[in-house]
Amino acid sequence: MKLTLNKLAIATSLAFVAVTANASDTFVGTTYGTTSNNIQKSKSLNQNLNHPNLDKVIDDSGTWGIRAGQSNDMGRYYMTYEYTSDTNKGYKLRQQNLLGSYDLYLPVGSYGTKLFGGGTAGLVKLDQDSRGMKRDSDVGYAIGLQTGLLQPITRNASIETGYRYLRTNAGTEMAPHGQGKAGSLDLHSSGELYLGTNWQF
Repeated sequence: MKLTLNKLAIATSLAFVAVTANASDTFVGTTYGTTSNNIQKSKSLNQNLNHPNLDKVIDDSGTWGIRAGQSNDMGRYYMTYEYTSDTNKGYKLRQQNLLGSYDLYLPVGSYGTKLFGGGTAGLVKLDQDSRGMKRDSDVGYAIGLQTGLLQPITRNASIETGYRYLRTNAGTEMAPHGQGKAGSLDLHSSGELYLGTNWQF
């Protein structure tokens, strides 16, 4: 995964040079969507906690995001911070993403509508703070893809809808208070369907 991240970092850097080489506009934006996670559990965690359904903890959970970047007619480069947290049957997980992304545009129609698609790399922090368990957290890498539809509504404002898929290696341990480690969990992948607003200046 390290080699893949290095390749993506080089590609993202070249894409950033391509965007900023042309006249670009700075933009800021907000996003709101729903996130679902694919959690992988260790054998000992399943045995000690009777196969907890941790995929259901963050399942279509509300996710807020803010971002800023540069855009032009060809595409955009931007940084995003996202936050989501939820509980299910006493289990609690919190996920925070810090991501760098690059999108290419494909104009469609005559109203400035654009399809977009690109790649993302960054960091994911996963916190486990379940009832009766010691709190634990980990920061891991993330790499993924996104696609969607962007629609200008004024000269300086636009809205969009999109979907992003991330593969990550963040993981935490679970240990009941006063006891030893029950097992571990890994955030294997994460998917988000979102709506966004952007303002250029």
